[in-house]
Amino acid sequence: MGTLSDVVELSREAFDAIEFDAACTGDHRAAAQQMMLLADTGTQTPAMPRAEAYTRAGEQWLLADEPAAAANGFRRALEDGGPSDIDPRAPLARALFMLDQAAEAEKLIQRLAAERPREPRTCDLMAELLAERSDLIGALAWAGAGVELCLGRSPGPVATAGDADTEQPGTGQAGEPAESTAGVSALPPASQAELRLLLTLRFRIRNDIGLPEDAYDRLLDELPSEPGAISGSL
Repeated sequence: MGTLSDVVELSREAFDAIEFDAACTGDHRAAAQQMMLLADTGTQTPAMPRAEAYTRAGEQWLLADEPAAAANGFRRALEDGGPSDIDPRAPLARALFMLDQAAEAEKLIQRLAAERPREPRTCDLMAELLAERSDLIGALAWAGAGVELCLGRSPGPVATAGDADTEQPGTGQAGEPAESTAGVSALPPASQAELRLLLTLRFRIRNDIGLPEDAYDRLLDELPSEPGAISGSL
């Protein structure tokens, strides 16, 4: 029988280290296996809930091109029901498409679109997925929602966002964004990095659709350089 000293507490530092090693070596399968073992046997903490551990393991399975194992990880996260930095349904939809289970993936996307978005990175994942599947209208709506979240707003469900985020964002004097560059500069580095990623994705999608430059596109040009990095990005 194990003792208290045998119990491993889940920690972000441990998962970050595993993720970093996998990025350096390319062995995402080993990283996923290690993360799954920790998620199964470790003690969750407020800083590292079990659902987050399963989600990050699932992301490594995706990077290892093993969608069935990835889907299992994301489903374990959903079954756990705890908090996670991203909604596990977003990467689960990607895994299901890879498994040729498009109908189930589309159902997940519809459910997500009917709810208020909560995490910018979930919006990023959804926008990337839909852009890859040539749904530029849906991708743009998700990218726009992510930008709004980064800027401290509370966007409504993506399903009610309208046509392709074609309306201009909120503007102040002289048509500039309501958010000042100084306000954006005050964001933490990781938040600035996520905002830059979403603004870049949004600009690319709008360009593909043929929409003109708007205030958020100009905000992208004004963001500080070297805003930081985002861990766990697919």
